[in-house]
Amino acid sequence: MPYSLVSAATLGFDLVRLPAGRAVADVLLTGLTAGPAELTALAAGARTRGADREQRTVLAVRARRARELAAAVAQLRSVSPGAGEDRTAVLVAQLERGTIGNAASLERLLREDVLGPEHRPAAEADDDVREQAAEVLADAAVGEWAADVLPPLVHRELVTPYAAVVPDAATRGADADLGPGTPELASLLATFAGLDVRGRDRWRGAVDEGRAAQRPWATAMHEASWAAHVSGRTRTLATAQLLAVRAFADGGFHASDGAAGSWNALAGVVQAFTMGDLLDGSALGVLLAPWHRVTGR
Repeated sequence: MPYSLVSAATLGFDLVRLPAGRAVADVLLTGLTAGPAELTALAAGARTRGADREQRTVLAVRARRARELAAAVAQLRSVSPGAGEDRTAVLVAQLERGTIGNAASLERLLREDVLGPEHRPAAEADDDVREQAAEVLADAAVGEWAADVLPPLVHRELVTPYAAVVPDAATRGADADLGPGTPELASLLATFAGLDVRGRDRWRGAVDEGRAAQRPWATAMHEASWAAHVSGRTRTLATAQLLAVRAFADGGFHASDGAAGSWNALAGVVQAFTMGDLLDGSALGVLLAPWHRVTGR
C-alpha cells in the first residue's frame, strides 16, 4: 500500500510499531519543515556530492542493495503461520510487527510528497540541491525504517550523512505552526510525551471503552483527512501526526499498544484538534471520545 500525507495516521500506525519508527518520523519532520538553508546543508552532506562517475556508480549499487535488504521488514500480508504455530499468536505478532507499507513506499512519500511541489523551498531550489537533499533524507528514512533488519554497517552508512547534518533531529518540527488547534495540540503532545505508568494505563482503559465505535471512528478520520485536503492543510495534518508518533514513543508506549488501538485513538484526537474548525460535532465527538474519557471533560 502506498503512503500519502493525506493518510499520515496510517503511516503513523506503522511507525509506532517499528523499533526505530520515531527516528523515521524525525527524518520526515525534517523534510516537511526544511527551509532553503536546511536543504542546502542536507545537499552538502550527500554521499554523491563531488563524486566522480565511477564513485557514483558504486554508491548507486550500494544504495540499491541496501533497499533490497530493507525489503525484509515484514508486512502484514507476509506474516503467516508456520507448521505447528498457533494461528492466534501469529496474528497478534502480525499486528505488532507487520507493516502496511514498505521501504519503497516510504521513500516515494518522501521524494514525491514531503519534498513535492507543495514544498516551496524544495520547488525553488536548484535541481542538484533538491535531489541531493532528497538523497540524504531518503537514505536516513530507509535506514531507520529497516534498522532492525539491516547489517549495522549498512545502517550506519545510510543514516550517518543525515545525522552529521541534523544533530537535533529528535526535536525538528517541534515549533511548527499547526493552525488554529496549535495550543490544544501542543498540550496534548506534551501530556502524552510525559505519561507515566498510571497515565498509560488510563489511556489504554479509555481506548478499551470505545472499541464499539470503530466504524464511526473510521468515517470521522476520513472526514478530517478530506477536510485537510480541500482546505490545503494536508501538510499541517501530516506534521501533527508525525509529532504524535514522537510523543507516543516518548510516552513509553510500545508496538503492542500501537497494535491494540492506543495509536489509532491518539491519531483520532490529533485529527480532531488539527481540523476541528472544519468538522461537525458528530465527527469531533467520535474522535475526541477517548480524550474526554481520560480528562473527564
